[in-house]
Amino acid sequence: MTRNTPEAGKHQQQKELGDQFPSSPSSSTPNENDAAFWKAKAEESERLLKLQQEELAEVLSRSVISDDSKALAHVQTNDDDDENDSDEHRLKDFEIIFADLLIPGKGEPSYKKAVVIGNGKILSICDSASLPSKYYLVPTKTWVPVLMPGMWDCHVHLMGTTSLDFSELATGSPIAFGARLTRSCRDILMSGFTSVRDLGGHACEVAQVVEEGTILGPNIYSAGAAISQTAGHGDLFNLPIGWVYSKNGVNPANHDSSQIASPLCLADGPTEVLRAIRLQVRRGAATIKVLASGGVLSLSDDPHHAQFSPEELSIIVAEAARSDRAVTAHVHGAAGIRQALNAGVHCLEHGTYLDEELVDLMVEKDVMLVATRTIVLTIIKNLDILPPATRAKALETARHHLAAYRLAIQRGVKIALGTDLGVSVPNHPLSHGQAGQELVHAVDAGMSPLEAIEAATANGPLTLGPRAPRKGRIEEGWDADLIAVARDPLEDIRVFEEGEKSVTHVWKAGRCVKAPGLQLVF
Repeated sequence: MTRNTPEAGKHQQQKELGDQFPSSPSSSTPNENDAAFWKAKAEESERLLKLQQEELAEVLSRSVISDDSKALAHVQTNDDDDENDSDEHRLKDFEIIFADLLIPGKGEPSYKKAVVIGNGKILSICDSASLPSKYYLVPTKTWVPVLMPGMWDCHVHLMGTTSLDFSELATGSPIAFGARLTRSCRDILMSGFTSVRDLGGHACEVAQVVEEGTILGPNIYSAGAAISQTAGHGDLFNLPIGWVYSKNGVNPANHDSSQIASPLCLADGPTEVLRAIRLQVRRGAATIKVLASGGVLSLSDDPHHAQFSPEELSIIVAEAARSDRAVTAHVHGAAGIRQALNAGVHCLEHGTYLDEELVDLMVEKDVMLVATRTIVLTIIKNLDILPPATRAKALETARHHLAAYRLAIQRGVKIALGTDLGVSVPNHPLSHGQAGQELVHAVDAGMSPLEAIEAATANGPLTLGPRAPRKGRIEEGWDADLIAVARDPLEDIRVFEEGEKSVTHVWKAGRCVKAPGLQLVF
């Protein structure tokens, strides 16, 4: 999809200039399994580096060159290290990525670039033809058509369930949940999403397993349990209240030593909401999720109704802030949105009934929006996956969602992308690994392709407030979470709908975890 905008014209002009740059052959659309394509790219990069080395050696070896000129050449090439065996050893874990097109996440695209990564960080970004000589000994070199930061899905649920019937959390096996989540984590990462923000699931625990290297998955920033009032969006209305409190309540008398942490937490009144926050922090939450209005999938509440009192919400925000946790609020109706904004939340999820007054208040307070367009569209196309009692609510909220999203984009609300995907079996309409479609929905709602990519990359970490990591941008010193895409998404944003097929390479913390022919065993 190409938008006829000044940005699109500028991109085309830059692309034409880039095509004239002599440092590498023009790229063609690769096939992920096309070994000949990638071999040709690697051979070209080796040829270029060899020529640079030979030219530099010739200049420095001429007897007529003065010592001052040698020193100048030394500085201009950034060759600050002695050329010895220790250099080769030091650089052995580095990698140079040559990109025909580089999309930085924040800022304008550029062409014919070389990105050096090592020790989990982005070390250098330069023109492909001007690689500093101190990197000549880097053994691993990769050529890609399009390089961009790893993407963020800022609204997922890593629960390990097989459907949208949340009573499965009561009847299912925790071991089965965990086993399914190994597949979900892999699918998310291979589709180009190197980070996720989980807003109610088992992700605090799964994150530990990913970090220790036992399973392959994205960086996980979890809220622990989503915090709900009794009879709120997080209550399980079809189960006995005593059982629900025993599993999801905050009263210590209801707990036993073997209890498994839940994706949901019920809390009522100042004392309980305070304890609910502290329980999530103890569990390892990176952010806090509060259910501040009724929802669609909950059986017996109304999306228009505000949930929690103003006092309870203010306590939640204040207590989270004491440990540098940003609070995000699930909200649909205007009453819940206004109450959450007045309490000082950092981010809103869904925002279905946003109006001009509320959008302007978001801009004034610098509150972010994660609209979750994917779940809205997927549900109305697949109503049979919903419990019958929730289908009318789904259709009604869907009628208003796009207009609210468009209004937020037009008024300049800062937006990050999230899907609300939460099913952990293959081939389900809401299974993990399909988050790329959220960029297409963002463009359909009014963003340019470059804006959608920024929302999916640079804006993702910002949802975490003071705990935001240095991810989502291709900048020196930032984390080397990167992906390569087979085609130019600025020309065709729908490349992301293809998921794994369109993402040829993935680097997480500087380690290549996906490339043509690469087989990782976990």
